[in-house]
Amino acid sequence: MLKKSSYLLRVYYEDTDLAGIVYYANYLKFIERARSEMLKEANVNQMDLIKRGYFFVVTSLKADYLKPAYFEDSLKVITEVTKIKGASIILQQTIFRSEKVLFEASIRLALIDKSGKAARLPANIRQLLGS
Repeated sequence: MLKKSSYLLRVYYEDTDLAGIVYYANYLKFIERARSEMLKEANVNQMDLIKRGYFFVVTSLKADYLKPAYFEDSLKVITEVTKIKGASIILQQTIFRSEKVLFEASIRLALIDKSGKAARLPANIRQLLGS
């Protein structure tokens, strides 16, 4: 089974525009935090990777903004690894308010080395994420 995790957050005033609606770019921050937490939960040590000269980067993202989130909403981000390839991970991320889906994104994360070239995912990371 591939890795799936849940991340809870509250919408703060700083996340919204003048109408109290979450600014579109902040959804990307929310899912970034949820991805980092998912990797941490899976015991993928990103600091260790960085020290060894490897980095995860977003190489593609498709986002659908379905319903707005508002100031003081409690949100849940579900992050699910849907596919693990040689040098990349495909994720599905969904933001909910209660049971309502507000935002969906499909993301490809690639592992690169310090020269910017794609690097094969280490076997332990593949195992930790459920491959």
